[in-house]
Amino acid sequence: MRVVLVDDDSERLRLLDSAMRAAGHQVVGKLHPTDDLIAAVDSLLPDIVLIDVDNPSRDTLESLGQISRDRPRPIVLFAKASDPDTIRRAMAAGVSAYVVDGMSPARLAPVIEVAIARFRDYQSLREELTSTKLKLADRRDVEKAKGLLMKRKGLDENAAYEALRRMAMDRNIKLGEIARSLIAAADLL
Repeated sequence: MRVVLVDDDSERLRLLDSAMRAAGHQVVGKLHPTDDLIAAVDSLLPDIVLIDVDNPSRDTLESLGQISRDRPRPIVLFAKASDPDTIRRAMAAGVSAYVVDGMSPARLAPVIEVAIARFRDYQSLREELTSTKLKLADRRDVEKAKGLLMKRKGLDENAAYEALRRMAMDRNIKLGEIARSLIAAADLL
């Protein structure tokens, strides 16, 4: 696995680097929390990001949020801060695993496995949600387009649906797309 390590303590960074290499992972970057984490992820393309800090800063959490949104990958955050607000903000930023009281080499492998599993589950739910939202938008737009056809052409609901379906098939595009095109054309007129 390609790993980026982030730590504000050089000794801990060295230990984390040794533990990852001993586990057979490739450490592709070692950063300080003030470094540009987003640029590092873009250029190094890690499979996972491991961060070990005493207390994650607002900037670090914002960077993690951008990474989770635009460049999703598992993120493990080892921290000393155990207050509920910090944990909530870290999880909202897309951290897959938040581990309090630092990192120990013995716990590293199971924590990474849990983080990867949680990340995959979250990504699956995210894709399902996106798909469901698209289907709902398609259904809403098809209903609206049917209504336009029924009103303008004097068609019943089944005939309006069949007309939409024929247009979509003739143009080899999805029903939702033809519905949106019809709605846009009606808005122009």
